[in-house]
Amino acid sequence: MAGHSQFKNIMHRKGAQDAKRGKIFTKLQREITISAKLGLPDPAMNPRLRAAIQAARKENMPKDNIERAIKRATGDGDDSDYVEIRYEGYGPAGIAVIVEALTDNRNRTAAEVRSTFAKHGGSLGETNSVSFMFNRIGEIVFPAKAASADAVFEAALEAGADDVQSDDESHTVTTSIEGYAGVREALEEKFGAPDSAGLVWRPLNTVPVNEEQGASLLKLLDTLEDNDDVQRVSANFEIPDDIMARLTA
Repeated sequence: MAGHSQFKNIMHRKGAQDAKRGKIFTKLQREITISAKLGLPDPAMNPRLRAAIQAARKENMPKDNIERAIKRATGDGDDSDYVEIRYEGYGPAGIAVIVEALTDNRNRTAAEVRSTFAKHGGSLGETNSVSFMFNRIGEIVFPAKAASADAVFEAALEAGADDVQSDDESHTVTTSIEGYAGVREALEEKFGAPDSAGLVWRPLNTVPVNEEQGASLLKLLDTLEDNDDVQRVSANFEIPDDIMARLTA
């Protein structure tokens, strides 16, 4: 949950969002479709597609849904043309926010994202207006039970990873964009499928917010994440654990 550590602020309250099963299915299906469209429809030959399918299986998405999403990439039964778009802006307290979307209607999504920022005390900016405050990196997360911290660290180092952070729940491996695919392949072969894998925005620095600011910020992020077109939301905020517990009670 965002606020529990500097590095976990990147993805805002993923668990809460994933609980909305219908919406998460929609988002995952779009990711599967565009992954198959940009690469090959064979997950064995397409790491991004393989990661998307693994994420879908983790959410217990039916096999038929996964297969239909892949077929859409070849124009079988769906003429929707999804494109990837990034929006950047500022939330309450000047928090930098990056919104990644997959949409078949740029005008609709832009209007909805802009309106959401405005309604919740933020403002949508131009492309690259806040992304310079983040690093774009590869992130691969394995469950703690996959192996010991030492084993994961040694394997990641050998594969060319930049860093590994381990705790009681998981091992988080970070890589450069260029090294991501190779590291992911090597670690997956050794430890099995990761819980999650992909490119993420990690803030260079985080900004502390108080309870009032945090409440407004979380409303903005929740509303953005509730949009079917929005895949991921990243922000550079830090909320103390005690305040976060009250805000999410």
